[in-house]
This record gives sequence, structure tokens and C-alpha cells, in this order.
Amino acid sequence: MRGYLVKDWDKFELENPKHQKMLLQSLAYRCALQNKFVDKEFENSEKFVKAHGEIRAAYQAFTTTGDFPPQAIAALEKYHALTNYDMGYESIFDVRDFTGSRQGGFKISDVQSGMTFRRIPIGGKVLLKQMSGSEEYVPFHFYGGGLNWHRSLFMNQEYWTVEDNAMEFINKAYSQRAQAHYDLIEAVMDTLACIALTDPGCTDCDAYSVSLAVAINHAITTILTAVQNKGYGVSPSVVFYVLTPLRLMGAVRRALSVNVQAFQGSEKWSSYNVVPVNSMMLANTNRLGIILPKLKIKSGYRMNLSIFNSFDMLTFSDATAGWLSYGAAVGDTDQIECIDATAPSGVPGAPEE
Repeated sequence: MRGYLVKDWDKFELENPKHQKMLLQSLAYRCALQNKFVDKEFENSEKFVKAHGEIRAAYQAFTTTGDFPPQAIAALEKYHALTNYDMGYESIFDVRDFTGSRQGGFKISDVQSGMTFRRIPIGGKVLLKQMSGSEEYVPFHFYGGGLNWHRSLFMNQEYWTVEDNAMEFINKAYSQRAQAHYDLIEAVMDTLACIALTDPGCTDCDAYSVSLAVAINHAITTILTAVQNKGYGVSPSVVFYVLTPLRLMGAVRRALSVNVQAFQGSEKWSSYNVVPVNSMMLANTNRLGIILPKLKIKSGYRMNLSIFNSFDMLTFSDATAGWLSYGAAVGDTDQIECIDATAPSGVPGAPEE
């Protein structure tokens, strides 16, 4: 039987140390394909670098369009990389690779008002804490989880179960990391008074889309005004991201394309350079996040998902543990605004709940 962890399971012998090592190496390879940065262990593998590039491009396609184009789906299926999480947060955070360092965290200077998360186990809920001061230290914490393969699965040749368990394990680990970052952004938005939509007062227009476009403009103007004297060097032409739950992505797409006048070539209501970041991991599905990315919105990956293995004779299982280490913080909450997407009274066109 052919698989994606082992090419030919019929020739696999669990008692063979070389085969055991091969299985763990294959699992590590699958883990590394999900990373933002090319893992040093595989950086000299042309096959890995090619696969990694195709997978990252596919994830980026979903982030900006809310859907996987056919070629992206083909790439993800080819490498068995379909996930139950998204990586749009990596466009918002300034993510740094600390895997080759000996640092226990990183510093953010000139923190005006910010937020970071505390240590959480895989499957646990994010705990948040406030930050302020001239400098804040963001530590890297370790997050771990276990995967036990009962040896009866190999004895009975239930190899699909082995592979399904492995992919579920990888998905859960990276899903937790993604969720922690989205929860951090949403926690910031929870502290804000979100901008409410107003009736644009037009009769021959897509009123909801216009009201949404006007609110996006307002949010960006508010951010630019708040950060103009902070030395960020940003201008009205800088790219802003609209963090968008899936149910609102069509509405955002229309708002960013709606014209002021009903003729081709008319200017658009949207005045700024705006790119959607679509996510299926947001708790509040009636709210948009308008974000000036990176700058003081920081994240660091200290250790990618790393696999460790040993045989547990008491459970007749191969106990496999996976560990991640990372940290993140929003060092300046002025980089984030939010919009309540509830339609004004009497304005049609809002997405259904």
C-alpha cells in the first residue's frame, strides 16, 4: 500500500530501526512543509524547497481571495497539506525566524499600549496580559502535545489510521499557534469601540457596500492620524489589511470595488490600498479588523514543530511528542481599528447571519 508517510507500507517493518527512523524523518518532513520559513534540515533539498513554495503560495491564495483556486488545491492535495486552519495572521504580524538563535524571547521598544499572550498548552485557551512602557520583553514559551501509535495499528496494517492520526496531530499543533495569534488580535479589538456603519443616503447605489467602504476609509484615517508622530514612516499609500471572517468576505470584496458613480472608470469609494486577509478562525463573525501590519505587531518562532519518539512498553505504543516554541505581541494597539458590520436601519444588502 502506498502512503504519504511511507511510500510502500507493505515493505515497512516496525521492528527495523532504519524503518522507524525513516517514519520519524517523514513525519518531520511533513511538519516542516507547514512552516513559514524553510527548515534548515531541508534547505538543501530541491524537492522540499519546491513543495514548500507551492504550499505557501496556495495558503496565500486563500488568505487574499477566501478560496483555493484549482491549481492551489492540486498542490495541497499533491503534498497532503490541506489543513483546518489558515495562516493569514503571518501577513499581519512581523514574524521573525529565531530557530537558529539562542534567545529566550525578543524585545519591543517604545510600547505605547499593547498586549501579549501567556503560556498555553495545546488545546488550552489563550491567556492575555497588558503591556506598556518604553520596552517590553516577549518570551518564547513551549507548547507540546502527544501522539501515541498503538503497535496493533502496524500489526494489523491499519496504515491509513496511522497517517490520519499523524496529520491530525500536525494540524492541531499549528492550528493552536494560528488561533493564539488571531485571539491576540481579537482581544485588542475587544478593547476598542468599533466603528458603526452609517446610512450613505444614496438611492441608486449598493448602500451597504458604500457604507462599509466609508467605514474602512474612516478606520484607516483614524490609524494614520494616531501613528503619524510615532516615527513609523507610513504614508496614505501604505498597505492596510482587512481581517475578514468568511461570512463577510463577499461584502468586503464588493465594498473595495464599488464605484462612486455608476459608470465605468469612476473612482472607487475605497480611498486606500487595502488587501483582505480572510480567516475562518475568528470568534466574532460580524466584525472587521482594519490593521496597519507589522511594525510593532510582532511574532517570533523559536522552534518549529519538532518530533520526539520512544516506545512505551506499558501501553504497547510508540509515544511521539511534538513541541513548538513561539511568542507574539501587539506592541501598539493604535495599529488596529475595528468595524461593526451590522447594517444601518433600512439599508439592504448585508450578509445573512
